[in-house]
Amino acid sequence: MHRSLLATALLGLAFIACAGASAAPARATIENETHATRCAEEDNVSLNLAGADIRRFRVEALPPAYLASIDKDSTAPDFTNCNFDGGAHPTDPRFTFKERRVVLHDGARWQIVGMTLPSFWRPQRVPVRVDGRQDRGFHMIQLFDKRGAKPLEALVMYPSDGYWRIKPLPAPRFGDGVYGSSFVMGPVEQAGRPVASITLIVIDTRPLRFRLKFANGGEATVDVREVSEARTTLDVRMKPGRKQGPRFAVLRSMYVAADNADMSEVWWKATPDASPQTRALPEVTRLDAADVRFGRSTPSRHNTSAPDIRFGDFQSGTAR
Repeated sequence: MHRSLLATALLGLAFIACAGASAAPARATIENETHATRCAEEDNVSLNLAGADIRRFRVEALPPAYLASIDKDSTAPDFTNCNFDGGAHPTDPRFTFKERRVVLHDGARWQIVGMTLPSFWRPQRVPVRVDGRQDRGFHMIQLFDKRGAKPLEALVMYPSDGYWRIKPLPAPRFGDGVYGSSFVMGPVEQAGRPVASITLIVIDTRPLRFRLKFANGGEATVDVREVSEARTTLDVRMKPGRKQGPRFAVLRSMYVAADNADMSEVWWKATPDASPQTRALPEVTRLDAADVRFGRSTPSRHNTSAPDIRFGDFQSGTAR
């Protein structure tokens, strides 16, 4: 090997070793900003995850513990006690667009689709590049797993406000399955609701990876590690940007009652080796966790098969 190339390779290995050595297990602080509602279609749940030095973490969508005991899924919307009926929320701004659907990638394993909706609550038009192909203006990026009899959606992300929804592949008796809770990751700010302002999305399909650039100069890499009936798993690495606070994610969901909720309980471990603790959502104010799962043990009449969402494997330091 040429001496300069050898020196470069050794330097790269040294950097990786140093980066790995500087990473350490960490705990996230979870704070509950949920407000009460009687509307089952309103995201009234906000659970902030914060940690000033957290640079890596894992997000998983997991089937609810009761899933094997139910045969029928309840997926119909319920606008009872809501002040809107299937349309935009009355307090949201409304921007109009030309509706379109574009297949951005169609391979043996994955199909990636970009959707522009006729209206959306934010005007941002974020560039999206998939395996070198660039487009812009999508409100939804959908990921379909193609290994079964038909493509099944396992992930959707929203470029204009930075939201993600993930779910495991559904058991055959549940058809396409349903989403429940959503989450936003990155330099979260308030703009009517928690959002992350993204300026560029680059998607590579071998391996499947999302790379995000944020308006404050920060970056995130989101690796899709697993999509199966058991779970959908994302590994996230973050580089902070300018004026970035300790909050790195927000779990958003719906809660009316224990049997009418997309999540109703919080399970967590204070340290990786600690015994798990459980608390009903209304009883949660603030906690520190090395691992936390937002889900349900009581079957809900709303989105019954929707997954629990787990955050864990938090690492602090300069891990990239």
